[in-house]
Amino acid sequence: MELFKHIEPTAFATVILPLAMPKPLTFYIPYELIERVKFGIRVEVQMGKGRDLYSAVVIGVSAEKPDYTTKPILQVIDDEPIISVLQLDFWQWLSRYYGCTLGEVMNAALPTNMKLSSETRIILNPEHDQNFSELNDQEYLVAEALTIQKELTIDQIQKILGHRTVYPIINRLLMHQILDIKEELQQKFKPKVVSCVRFKEPYASDTEGVSMSAIFDQIKNSEKQTNAMLAYLQLIRNQPVVRCSEIYEKAKTVDLGVLRAIEKKGIFEIYEREVSRIGGYGDELLANPELSTQQTKAIYDIKKAFETKNVALLHGVTGSGKTRVYTELMEKAIENGGQVLYLLPEIALTTQIISRLEKIFGDKITIYHSKLNAHERVELWSQAFGGKPIILGVRSALFLPFQNLKLIIVDEEHDPSFKQQDPAPRYNARDAAIFLASQYKAKVLLGTATPSVETYANAQNGKFALVEMTERFGGLQMPEIAIVDMKEETKKKTVVGNFSSALVNELKEALKRGEQVILFQNRRGYAPTYTCSTCAWTSECKNCDVTLTYHKFTNALNCHYCGYTIKLPKECPACGSKTLIIKGFGTERIEDELKIHLPEAKIGRLDLDTARTKTQHSKIISDFEDKEIDILVGTQMVTKGLDFENVGLVGVLSADSLLRFPDFRATERAFQLLLQVSGRAGRKHKRGKVLIQAFDIKSFVLRDVQNNDYTTFFNREIAERQAFSYPPFVRLIAINLKHKKPDVLREAAKVFSKILRGRLGDRVSGPATPLVEWVNTYYILNYLIKMERDVAKLALAKDIIAEATHELQTLEGFSNVRVAVDVDPY
Repeated sequence: MELFKHIEPTAFATVILPLAMPKPLTFYIPYELIERVKFGIRVEVQMGKGRDLYSAVVIGVSAEKPDYTTKPILQVIDDEPIISVLQLDFWQWLSRYYGCTLGEVMNAALPTNMKLSSETRIILNPEHDQNFSELNDQEYLVAEALTIQKELTIDQIQKILGHRTVYPIINRLLMHQILDIKEELQQKFKPKVVSCVRFKEPYASDTEGVSMSAIFDQIKNSEKQTNAMLAYLQLIRNQPVVRCSEIYEKAKTVDLGVLRAIEKKGIFEIYEREVSRIGGYGDELLANPELSTQQTKAIYDIKKAFETKNVALLHGVTGSGKTRVYTELMEKAIENGGQVLYLLPEIALTTQIISRLEKIFGDKITIYHSKLNAHERVELWSQAFGGKPIILGVRSALFLPFQNLKLIIVDEEHDPSFKQQDPAPRYNARDAAIFLASQYKAKVLLGTATPSVETYANAQNGKFALVEMTERFGGLQMPEIAIVDMKEETKKKTVVGNFSSALVNELKEALKRGEQVILFQNRRGYAPTYTCSTCAWTSECKNCDVTLTYHKFTNALNCHYCGYTIKLPKECPACGSKTLIIKGFGTERIEDELKIHLPEAKIGRLDLDTARTKTQHSKIISDFEDKEIDILVGTQMVTKGLDFENVGLVGVLSADSLLRFPDFRATERAFQLLLQVSGRAGRKHKRGKVLIQAFDIKSFVLRDVQNNDYTTFFNREIAERQAFSYPPFVRLIAINLKHKKPDVLREAAKVFSKILRGRLGDRVSGPATPLVEWVNTYYILNYLIKMERDVAKLALAKDIIAEATHELQTLEGFSNVRVAVDVDPY
């Protein structure tokens, strides 16, 4: 290296770093590395006056020297590119459209193992056998140090090895799965596991059944054990595997204790088995079921639409069989060597669809989600690069390196989870998917029972094709939806806790019929307010401008914004009174009240408190599927991706709360949520019933939900949007300013407003104080900009915002003011 030290640089590389920098930087390429530096590979570079090191992605190589002093590339990390030209084009579009930097997009796009920096914390992979015999000297030193110190930063590894270019060494150890990135250790995505039962030897090998008399002799003194055995023998005739829950269902008096007793006698063995959530037990692939007439027509219409349009909306009522349409189109796409991206809003909430697709496509499909650990993400990245036929994932799956993408399916396209909120890029996966598809000349299918207003407007004006499925599969009727007048019930004093008499009666009748129930309340916790009846003191978060929610299970008050928690005070902190009361109700309180009113019922709860992990979520869903839960209480989690054949009743406990948000999308979201949760009732063998409790029973939204009338809802909503200049008639850009000192924030807003209004005029609204003006110790002020639907003007507005932000933050005293830009807020 000394030989080339004084040679004038002749080659330069433009790189992206995973930082919010205004533009890419250029570094000179040392002579000895010129042959190895090329587009799409990662290189090790040093930033700042200190010794901070980063892995950067090369996006260009040139002989043209920039007009500033360049630093050298220290080392090459990869031999082959990790991104393609099309990926970079996609990153650049996201950066331009959503008003963020390329570095922020890179940070969101790449797996953590591909974004090394000085402060990255490294640990040994706990699943590795710690056999280091194949390592070279430097790799061994790192691995050995980690067996002693447990975790190291890359700075510390530099000191151990005695030189600074350590990224290639770290990268090799990561690729061989010897090391892990500490912050990326996550629980793996686990399939559903159920308890099953089978004969032990010698009974398992007795195909002639000669030992049956010996078995019944052992259990003849127990009627329950005899019933369990008879149930098992009936079930095993028609299926290779028997679940414990199936025996409980067939022999009503049998429970786990009975099966354990038979197991102790050496007859049965109870074991855990991974199974599909849709039924079926073997590991064999399942054939696609026959298409209905409606599904056949929908597939024909979509294919015909794709001849002239790139995007189609499949508007199908809940239970119409949209997934079967998807699978047919996916099969056709991969037959010709194409790749399919199937986007879902939340993997954890759509386990049934995942299992169905896995059963049909087997190893042609792979799943990309937040529970993958760092090694699995890198491996899946490589699979996508290698042409894996089907990728099923959440919004971040858009960043994978596809080779021959032919079809993107965006299921539940209306779902707010497709919109990234924080940090940047604040992209909408549905809209980004349409741009991504255009790069590959692929087609996009948007599917939902409740289209977003913007999507349906695009279908109405001909930008998207529209295909509709108006009937449930198998001719099943849509559920009967009734609105319960809570104002009238309160007046008559027939309300029982938080339940109307009508809902209580329907609950009892459903349980008598052996049906299951889903109850929807869009607030978790026990009660949203804890207050003093003497002085009106209310429990409030110390970091945010919100009241603390009471959680009975932990006997604590929690903030749902920043996570602040305190124990429940025994007396009022203000006046010392012990007359503290709770107001309002959440899912935890509903669960508690049900146990009082229906003591025989088995109650389950599905919300963020009970299902923080994928395993917890799967267990609750499994128990409900196996009918070990009679009534499932939940938040929005119960409205998504659930398909249970025994749900006879759905109850909505507080429909009014969904409509009381200061947001122009409030009625749209309320309609979508109510119609989606209603669709959980009666999806298989019979018509279900839905009861919606509300004080304002004259609401147009409730009437449209009751009539399952999307068209009327849309026509009224689109007229209001046009009258008040909201999307799809304008483009919105939301901006919020944050600072820990309110006076600094107010002064910053004056400067920011002057710049914006000077260039954009009356298009700018604000600064306005949000409903919650103080979150996690930061004060907030909001702006809303309404722009014409003009590409050039929208781009100009983003440039003006970027200039205003830069100008503000370069002024003395305002450098720490945070500015967050959200294009097309959702």
